Amino acid sequence: MLTRVVFRPGAVDEAGPELASLGVRRPLLLASRRSRTMPQYGRLVEALGVRAAQSVDVPPHSSVDTVERVAHDIAKHEADCLVAFGGGSVIDAAKAAALLAAEEGELARHATRFTPPDTVQVPALRRGKLPILAVPLTASGAEMTPSFGIAHGPGKLLFRDERCACRVVLLDPALNAAVPARIVLDSGMNGLAHCLEGLYSRQRSPYATALALDGLARFAAALPAVAGRPRDVAARGELLVAANLAGIVLASARSCLHHALCHVLGSRCGVAHGAANAVMLPHVADYNLPAAGAELAMAAAALSAGRETRPEAVAGSLRDLGQAVGAPSRLRDLGVAAEALPEVARHALGERGLALNPRRVAGEDELRQLLEAAW
Repeated sequence: MLTRVVFRPGAVDEAGPELASLGVRRPLLLASRRSRTMPQYGRLVEALGVRAAQSVDVPPHSSVDTVERVAHDIAKHEADCLVAFGGGSVIDAAKAAALLAAEEGELARHATRFTPPDTVQVPALRRGKLPILAVPLTASGAEMTPSFGIAHGPGKLLFRDERCACRVVLLDPALNAAVPARIVLDSGMNGLAHCLEGLYSRQRSPYATALALDGLARFAAALPAVAGRPRDVAARGELLVAANLAGIVLASARSCLHHALCHVLGSRCGVAHGAANAVMLPHVADYNLPAAGAELAMAAAALSAGRETRPEAVAGSLRDLGQAVGAPSRLRDLGVAAEALPEVARHALGERGLALNPRRVAGEDELRQLLEAAW
């Protein structure tokens, strides 16, 4: 499934013509409660040029219940497309609702299955899906991948369906400049993690490697620029491009241990995904050092503009970058209780990301020690 990307200040104004080019006329609009209060949301509604139905408010860590309610609204309004205005949770909810509306039954039945240590089963999902137009407000890159996650119990249900990939993405740096810098910076650490994991994933490829290295270099420059000049449209644009590349890397090479841990921290402890990424990145980089030295050496060069090539320098570079953008550095600062760490480690063992991690996870104790180091 090809994705058309429109990148320019004012790209949101293209929403109506882009939907018309897809031959659709009845959009269902998804956003978070906070995003609906933005003046830019009204601008999107106006740009659609049709009367768009509005679905439920999508919360952080979108749940199965939210997806079911969106799927109900699709049928109720006879929607023929979805428009996602927001971050990764909103975009993932749109993908999941498109899947559920087409495949029917229980959402969990369509999730991928992971059997340790490295077996992943992806159900055959062959029915056509409603097209999705995305206006990303954060820097995770969710708009560029056919995979998505929905909170369920102690972890996340993970899915992959090429037909759920967004058909149109409107990257609008001028619109993004109105999004609080803290939200964009934290989500940017998530996008950076997509690049780093894609670089050393067992499913990596020369294509993913080239994009990951470019993405890492762009994040290293754009994140401090946005932190220093929060309203700068050019800096926001560079961060959106980095995130877009990160999404393509994720679509190609998938995620590893780092995201497995962050998924469980989010669902079990209520930690925002971007903040969890910022904390865990240097620790997982150190953990993977024995099995991914060559890839981490390339990451070190990308993050330092060529000044550093030692693989062991990556963790320090990530800590310095996090400090430069004011990201959290300890799990305790995110409200994670020390007593919760063994349970997080136990549930992370069932996460699909372990299948592609370069270093095989030996067991629960190993993950608990990693989490304790981050606490």
